[in-house]
Amino acid sequence: MRRFALARWTFRAVGIVVTIAFLVGAARLVWPQPGVDEQPADTYRQLAFVRAAIDRGADVSAQQQFPEGYFFLNALYGLAWVQAGRTDPSRRDEALRESRWALQRLESEQGRAAFDPSLRPGHGIFWAGWTNWLHGAILTLGGTWDAEDVWRFSDRSAEIARAFKASETPFLEAYPGQAWPVDSTVAIASLRLHDRLLGTWFDGVAVRWLAAVRQRLDPATGLLPHQVSPKDGSLLESARATSQTVILRFLPEIDPDFAKSQYQNFRARFLSYPAGFGPAIREYPEGTDGPGDVDSGPLLAGISLSATVVGLGAARVNGDTSLATALGSAGELLGAPLTLPGTKRYALGLLPIGDDFLVWSATARPLVAAQPTGDSDLPWWWRVPWLALLTAGALTPWLRPLYVVLRRKTTR
Repeated sequence: MRRFALARWTFRAVGIVVTIAFLVGAARLVWPQPGVDEQPADTYRQLAFVRAAIDRGADVSAQQQFPEGYFFLNALYGLAWVQAGRTDPSRRDEALRESRWALQRLESEQGRAAFDPSLRPGHGIFWAGWTNWLHGAILTLGGTWDAEDVWRFSDRSAEIARAFKASETPFLEAYPGQAWPVDSTVAIASLRLHDRLLGTWFDGVAVRWLAAVRQRLDPATGLLPHQVSPKDGSLLESARATSQTVILRFLPEIDPDFAKSQYQNFRARFLSYPAGFGPAIREYPEGTDGPGDVDSGPLLAGISLSATVVGLGAARVNGDTSLATALGSAGELLGAPLTLPGTKRYALGLLPIGDDFLVWSATARPLVAAQPTGDSDLPWWWRVPWLALLTAGALTPWLRPLYVVLRRKTTR
């Protein structure tokens, strides 16, 4: 009898824990998310976790996982601090200190090690574009500009502009013999940022780039290709979400009208609700399937987790409040967030680079262009499948006890 009683109370305790877990998930799903001009309340907890992870060598470990691991972990950390500092001026000094620290790591020997110095611009358009964007972003925080910082930003911008002028294609090499349009998009956005801060020097470069890009869109989707030939910019691989979500983070800074049409096209082709659950972002356009890789991660029903995370930032920068809210809610439900004193991490903090991409996306805001308006609605029912699943999970531990009670009543 004692064993029976112990087993019964153990079952009840487990049932209570399971029910509470599912109810907490439901609360996370419906909890209000920040608007596109706001940022999550836990932003600084997330940044504290990422900084601690970098201090423990997470950027070095990430380099073993994919070619830009070290670079991205530091770059996105610095950019997230810039975005947070612009939204919350009370943290501007801290944002300046942390983002400058991140920039130093990008410019260090270790930050450049994976990139070929013989390319033009030096170390390739990936390294040059992202580094220049962070450099300019830091200057947007204001304060007293250091003359050397301004000179280095202008000099690097001029080097990027010369490389585009000398190229027969709008898509420059990131590595020898390899070119991805997303990398050139970031670099051109950095030139727009230069002109906003220091006056118009490179408008002609950006205008010519846009004209050349419009002639080389992926014919299957009307979007920028994923990978192209470095010789002439011809298509090698059609549009994919892992590059599109980054492109659409930066395209509004270059040309808001072109960005708007590209974003709506992307949204129509890549937004998905597999088995009724969503929204989420497919790696390949609707009706097309393909393999996952180191950028997309494993695909589940065609969905790329990394593209969905970055898509949160693209939605914010393009003024798509409804999608940004939904993706933020889904992240709180599925990301298994763990909040501790001073830090917040997702997926138990096992992949700090994922936390880094998330905080960069969750704090996203335009630095050059005005915040776009004109939200695109989601289906009113998008939460219903999730809430039904969570409700079923919360009730499952009590179905058998309830059946037993009802059966006793009917047999009396």
